Amino acid sequence: MLDKIKQLRGETGVSFAECKKALEETGGDINKALAALHKASLKIAEKKSERETGAGIIEAYIHLNGKVGALLDLRCETDFVAKNPEFKEFAHNIALQITALKPKFVCREDISEAVREELSAVFKKETEKLNKPQEILEKIIAGKMEAVYKEEVLMEQPFVKNQDTTVSDLIRQAIQKFGENIKIARFTRYEL
Repeated sequence: MLDKIKQLRGETGVSFAECKKALEETGGDINKALAALHKASLKIAEKKSERETGAGIIEAYIHLNGKVGALLDLRCETDFVAKNPEFKEFAHNIALQITALKPKFVCREDISEAVREELSAVFKKETEKLNKPQEILEKIIAGKMEAVYKEEVLMEQPFVKNQDTTVSDLIRQAIQKFGENIKIARFTRYEL
């Protein structure tokens, strides 16, 4: 049991007690315990989402070629967490993500209505030639919009180091791990 707790803690960064509890509740099944911890992280993140994030760090990532990089403003609630080396590493990974996958927005809400309407108009024009019923065309347009969100919205992108996890999932896991609300306030990507 101790080996499973250590493995679970290594994979999630969640406290020893929470890992033990998750394993006990799932009869020692690692996969079920991971799912339970993921579900718990969603609840914790939801509870903490309204808390003020007055501290944080600015993290920079410059790719080895020196031609692309990012600055990230990552917020948390206290300086105690902001100074934590694991929080800095977390920020570094998010800055790496920004450098690698070129997001344009932090979250969906950052996309202006004008940009959404423009994209929708382009997709409508593309789908007019398909001769499909209107409800099918609307689903195709919605699917194309979702594809744009996954490509251009940081929180919806698959994490560059683990394609099974989104950046949003990483934030929720970090909230559970550090016990504070964490938000990506803004970022800037530079490329020569």
